[in-house]
Amino acid sequence: MQLFARRSPLTLILAASLFMVLLHNFTFFQKVREIYPFTPGNTTFMTSMALILLCLMVFLLSLTCFRYTLKPVLIATLISSSITAYFIDKYGVVIDDTMLQNMAATNTGEAADLLSLKLFLYMGILGLLPSVFIYKIPVDYKPFKTAVFAHFKTIFGALLLIVLTVFGFSKYYASFFREHKPVRSYSNPVFFVYSAGKYLNSFIKVAKDRPAVVLDSIISDKDVGRELIIFVVGETARADRFSLNGYERETNPRLSREDIFNFTDVTSCGTSTAVSVPCMFSFLPKDEYNNEEKYRPNLITLLDHTNIALLWRDNNSNQQKVARSALYEDYHDPELNTFCDGECQDEDMLVGLDAFIAAKTEGDIFIVLHQMGNHGPAYYKRYPDRFEVFVPACKSTQLDQCSLDEINNAYDNAILYTDHFLGEVIDFLKPYSDRFQTAMVYCSDHGESLGEKGVYLHGLPYFMAPDTQTQVPLVMWFGPSFAFDRENLRAKLAKSYSHDNIFHTILGLMEVETSLYDRSLDILKSDP
Repeated sequence: MQLFARRSPLTLILAASLFMVLLHNFTFFQKVREIYPFTPGNTTFMTSMALILLCLMVFLLSLTCFRYTLKPVLIATLISSSITAYFIDKYGVVIDDTMLQNMAATNTGEAADLLSLKLFLYMGILGLLPSVFIYKIPVDYKPFKTAVFAHFKTIFGALLLIVLTVFGFSKYYASFFREHKPVRSYSNPVFFVYSAGKYLNSFIKVAKDRPAVVLDSIISDKDVGRELIIFVVGETARADRFSLNGYERETNPRLSREDIFNFTDVTSCGTSTAVSVPCMFSFLPKDEYNNEEKYRPNLITLLDHTNIALLWRDNNSNQQKVARSALYEDYHDPELNTFCDGECQDEDMLVGLDAFIAAKTEGDIFIVLHQMGNHGPAYYKRYPDRFEVFVPACKSTQLDQCSLDEINNAYDNAILYTDHFLGEVIDFLKPYSDRFQTAMVYCSDHGESLGEKGVYLHGLPYFMAPDTQTQVPLVMWFGPSFAFDRENLRAKLAKSYSHDNIFHTILGLMEVETSLYDRSLDILKSDP
């Protein structure tokens, strides 16, 4: 038999689908095996699951693979699926629409941290190599009517086989679909294709009908002083790695010396920057927020409507469409940040803020500093050498080359540096406290998995994300001229809060009145 003999389109579709079932789904079948240990009945069920996965791939590919699209679609699917397999196998992540959104917002520097020899091996062996075979094999295309009829038979046959298989193992699938939904997210490339469609649909989908947002924000007539507030948007910081929250390592030596308010039970809106940051600034609660809402008015829009001086400095990938109404400064720009030496450290964002403040002779000032924080997997790049206290620290972007202790050491060193940075922000504000009501608010966008149960990084779908990805630190500091009931606030430190509270708390601090403000969600104003 000749290797490159002429083949039918169905043969190529079946071959590519079988290849992906067998070699792109190690994690998926491992997850299934953890639920269904080896027994004769379970092994047969596993085989049926592989058959269903094969039929699903054949079904999806048959919908798009025709005379002029067959090879391009198969090659694109094989390569993208091989990349997906790498990240699923190595980091235990799920490639859903939120993860795709986060990937689209990642800059080249962050993307470079994820490149590795192993990734290229996955792409080469599991993606490019079978693609070469697909490219070289001549295809026996049939006349149009015959080809259409063959496609209908293939699609119908695949669906029929799926139905018969599910019914044949109904006692297994009834519990699997009901009790083990997260496992389905690891099926590759079926779930990836579904997620890609969902992500692309978000660009053309008509947003839900909502009343127009009225920009009715005004400065309260009770506002007698000038506010200078810095809101630090953290990156990938876990609440349980703050010694302020009981972590056994001293990761907050600087903040522990300040008169701060540390909230111990705070949950994020999402598990990725692309979701959490715009959601944090939205007037909508987590349960109502979706991707389309980032284009609607937000906290920054409302503050701008009152003519508050606004500055957003970004040491992260970007501002996620939030800072449209603010002066925006990308602190990766070498003309702005002359302190960058390959890596821009967060504390350098404080340089030049004095000039911005000095130029604002009237009115309130609100500054956002968007950290690089603990962005992984290159945790060791996120802090200067002098903060390498916990050793040995992982010095690689390839986490599988480091032990769990080394990964945790590097991550904790980055937390230690964030503690230093927040201390520097507080020290920056202190000299202004005689002229302004000064405050710092810090909240991380989401947490991080560090190898617990084989999961790394972040971005898991919220319904299956561990607490390590959703429990975040929230810290506030106030200058002496900021008048409020401090004891009342201390009584609320252990109360449960979330990103839903940020929008309303900042409005309260800036003394802005608007119909979108909810006093019950303002941490300073709500009851203990």
